[in-house]
Amino acid sequence: MAANQFLILGDSLFDFTTYIKVEYGDMNKVKIMTKSYFTELKTALDKVKISDIEKVAEVLLEAYKNDKTIFLLGNGGAAATASHIACDLGKGTLTNVYDHTEKRFRVISLTNNVSIMTAFANDLSLDDMFVQQLHSLVGSGDIVIGISGSGNSPNVIKAFMYAKQCGATTVGFLGYHSGGKAKAFVDYDITVKSSNYGIIEDIHMSLGHVLTTCLSYLKRYLYEQKSLTGSNKFTKRNLKRSIKGNIPSEWTERSARR
Repeated sequence: MAANQFLILGDSLFDFTTYIKVEYGDMNKVKIMTKSYFTELKTALDKVKISDIEKVAEVLLEAYKNDKTIFLLGNGGAAATASHIACDLGKGTLTNVYDHTEKRFRVISLTNNVSIMTAFANDLSLDDMFVQQLHSLVGSGDIVIGISGSGNSPNVIKAFMYAKQCGATTVGFLGYHSGGKAKAFVDYDITVKSSNYGIIEDIHMSLGHVLTTCLSYLKRYLYEQKSLTGSNKFTKRNLKRSIKGNIPSEWTERSARR
């Protein structure tokens, strides 16, 4: 093979001729794999129980009403999901970002402070990098949401165990059909019925968007009800209305600027 058919990438010798053959000669497999993935994603989505989402939305709304803090944590892709959901719950539920008097969700991702995570991981172990943060922060009535595809991440389970000792409510975004070992340590769970990590992570992220949508509506509804009646009550009927597609225009308009 001619020397100009190879490309040096770092320390590797890359066969450019083979790459061209695979890229342009076998694209049909890409189409098949893509369709298969989307079919599997839809199947798993259809198995998500709306009643489980209702329960978690209700728990998070109670935390909001009672000025409790929501903590999120996870590893790898789930760490990014925890950070993303914390952003959406903190900002995406606001009616007016310029109104400093508007009551807001208290939400923190324990995956954002790289310095403190690596300090605890280095000095103690990876299993301690979330629970040690909770030692400083979590209190009774708070919510700890752990995100784990397998449900077997030791540091997530350890955080759940400590949170329960402190009187916090534990919520698991889990996967692999059964939810793994973590399911025994959560008060509420939304478990994805799939063993494909990509599918599980896609749905976990979707859960964050669904909950932000629902809570944005319910938060506004609470404000309107309080203005009219002085009551903070909400009904299951209103929760279901939100989940079935009542997306607040404020959230979609703000998101369009990103």
